[in-house]
Amino acid sequence: MNDMSRPPAGTRLVFDPLDPGFLADPYPFYRRLRETAPVFKAEQGFWLLTRYEDVAFTLRDKRFGKDFAGSIRRRYGEDRLREPTIANLSRTMLVLDPPDHTRLRSLVTKAFTARRVADMRPRIRRLVDQQLDRVIGQGRMDVIRDLAHRLPVIVICDMLGIPEEHRAPFLASSNVAGRVLDPVPMTREELDHANAMTAAGNAYFDQLCDLRRREPQDDLTTELVKAEEAGDRLSTEELRANISLLFGAGHETTTNLIGNGLLALHRSPDQWQRLKDDPSLIPGAVEELLRFDSSVQMTGRVTNTDVTVGGVTIPAGENVVTLLGAANRDPAQYSDPDRLDIGRENVRPMSFGGGIHRCLGAQLARLEAELVFAALVERLPALDLPEKDRPEWRGSFTLRGLNKLPAVWH
Repeated sequence: MNDMSRPPAGTRLVFDPLDPGFLADPYPFYRRLRETAPVFKAEQGFWLLTRYEDVAFTLRDKRFGKDFAGSIRRRYGEDRLREPTIANLSRTMLVLDPPDHTRLRSLVTKAFTARRVADMRPRIRRLVDQQLDRVIGQGRMDVIRDLAHRLPVIVICDMLGIPEEHRAPFLASSNVAGRVLDPVPMTREELDHANAMTAAGNAYFDQLCDLRRREPQDDLTTELVKAEEAGDRLSTEELRANISLLFGAGHETTTNLIGNGLLALHRSPDQWQRLKDDPSLIPGAVEELLRFDSSVQMTGRVTNTDVTVGGVTIPAGENVVTLLGAANRDPAQYSDPDRLDIGRENVRPMSFGGGIHRCLGAQLARLEAELVFAALVERLPALDLPEKDRPEWRGSFTLRGLNKLPAVWH
């Protein structure tokens, strides 16, 4: 093992992404890792990358793939590939290599074009106002439950053609099993819970596909059903799995962007005031909030061959974890990276990944966040977060977000 992959003598670094202290604030650990062993082999057997340049290189280079089955075998063992949650995920574009990835992604790309997303702006602003109208007279809300979760769920339900009368369970709470994406394996209890959620989701999305076969509409589910019926582009299992993926990915990361971003602004009250004084800063502020506390903290790859990264040679067949949250705080890329600065220039966060797997919904997430922050500074400038110093983080490392975020105003 190259010396660059080892911390200095006497320094022991243990990567425990489920430790409550780490979940509350992973950034000090990232900093230590970046300074002492920026290409680090963890005790669990996978490699961690923390520098912006190394992460960007890895996400673009074709010598890194997904090899989802191999990755699961190394983390769990052969039998776990049959777990419903893992089997479902294995059929999604999120974890597949070309040509399957290319085939599946091409079926949905046109729904997320810049033009399509821009056309959604008036509808999304109305939705933001509707969510605020529901709570504004109360003087309080849970930002996560009442706004950050509801808005992107309604938007992705619109896009997928989920009828309004079917939406109540999705609006009530998140059904995304974020732990399945973490590099540390789930316990049996966590797997059982995730499998139950997968079964419930599959049952609903099967019903939705049946509905759209009978009653086609101008929505993404209808388009995917047509591809399945053509028989050569999409299997029934892939249809269900990828609609489930689009639903989950279509709201979960945006929920966390809004929640994490609002919390960060109130922990730096000068920046919240700056945003209220000059709302034209909002688009740039969203980029800075993505950088500062990313909704997605990591994405995984597997080496297809021996590859040298940051002076360290990683052998073929190794799991590599690119720490997006660490890359976003790299001082070689951003000056004073631990400071929130909504006027920061040339912000190119790694939060949406990169290469062929770059997040399809990046522009949609940006637009939703932009319109939420615009509405909050306009309609609730006195909003305060009484629990900003003791936030309750969810128990997933990959998808970083809050369980709740109480807000009050006068």
